Amino acid sequence: MGKTIAEKILSNHAERDLKAGDLAICKVDFCFGQDGTSGLIIDSFSELKNSKVAEKDNFCMVIDHSAPSPNERVSEIHNKMRSFAQKHKINMYDIGCGVCHQVIPEGGHVTCGDLIVGADSHTCTYGALNAFSTGMGSTDLSIIVASGKTWFKVPETVKMMIDGELAKGVYSKDIILHITGDVKSDGCTYKAIEFSGETIKNLSMDARFTISNMAIEVGAKAGIMGADEKTFDWLEKHCRKPCKPVRSDDDAIYSQIKVYDASKIVPMVAKPHTVDNTATVEEVSGLKINQGYIGTCTNGRLEDLRIAVSILKNKKVHPDVRFLVAPASNNIYLEALAEGLISCLIESGATILPPGCGPCVGTHQGVPSDGEVVISTANRNFKGRMGNPKAFIYLASPATVAVSVINGKITDPRGYVK
Repeated sequence: MGKTIAEKILSNHAERDLKAGDLAICKVDFCFGQDGTSGLIIDSFSELKNSKVAEKDNFCMVIDHSAPSPNERVSEIHNKMRSFAQKHKINMYDIGCGVCHQVIPEGGHVTCGDLIVGADSHTCTYGALNAFSTGMGSTDLSIIVASGKTWFKVPETVKMMIDGELAKGVYSKDIILHITGDVKSDGCTYKAIEFSGETIKNLSMDARFTISNMAIEVGAKAGIMGADEKTFDWLEKHCRKPCKPVRSDDDAIYSQIKVYDASKIVPMVAKPHTVDNTATVEEVSGLKINQGYIGTCTNGRLEDLRIAVSILKNKKVHPDVRFLVAPASNNIYLEALAEGLISCLIESGATILPPGCGPCVGTHQGVPSDGEVVISTANRNFKGRMGNPKAFIYLASPATVAVSVINGKITDPRGYVK
């Protein structure tokens, strides 16, 4: 019987043959926490008897959700993380390094065939690197830190085949929003997704990360892609770990196979207050906005900034709109500076924020007022997500956000993309 990528990776890490539905203890290649979850990881770890970090190189913490600290309480958590990292001699990404889901793969901690667990739901991002990566709770992470292992129920896999050429002005964010609207938020609960097809192969790695990042928005445990030359080239620049590519068998058993024609996908948005409440940009075109935001672990990469600049160059942000931009990492910030992207964004009227999660989680930076409308490249638009439950958040691609902040209203980017 053939196996899916998820079944193969979990079998490799349990050192026994597994299939969907089996329970197993698996060795974890890498795990991490961020500043919203690491405080509880540390507390839970400290309660364990004779607690020692199992493998110091396989655990790190990242300060990204509230960076720099917005208040005294958060500063205490940050200092707790720094003290723990110093005591146990583990890797620490402090303020300014960037979003965990960018700095961890950039830092060479993930390669093909790995099993990764993070105390953050969007850990599924690394599936774009042909890894099984998933989010868990902080107490689960504390056990992994101490033992290097955790238990899994091997998930069934949904295969999503995406073929066809994307139209001008349509991007990977539109693909995953289209899928989310079709499958709905619970359509793949505790299942792995294999994203495949010619459309995926033609996407850049930056674009692939966007799709895997949002697998959790349909309830998936992981959002995995096959490895190819683009994957290997990206890893060669960032990772020294041995590459162990995994592909599904031709006779692998899937719980469902979904087929999408990318040529029929148009610019999409997710309307308030759920990610699966999707519509075409055309359907909401003309809605006045108060703020635009490009950044987050979904769309704060170099390609996203290039897309925005290609539209914003020699144009100005609408006077009634605040436009915030946060590069996903310090490395991306430096590359964008070298390319002149940052100066172009500032000249257009953008406010550049330090690398990190910024407005996305709503702890600080760019909290909207009551009744205000925000268009964002983030992955979630729940009530209160950006810090105010009385605001309205629309999710879209960087192109749609860039065009909308120029016009002061949600605008279809297809007429603006060169």
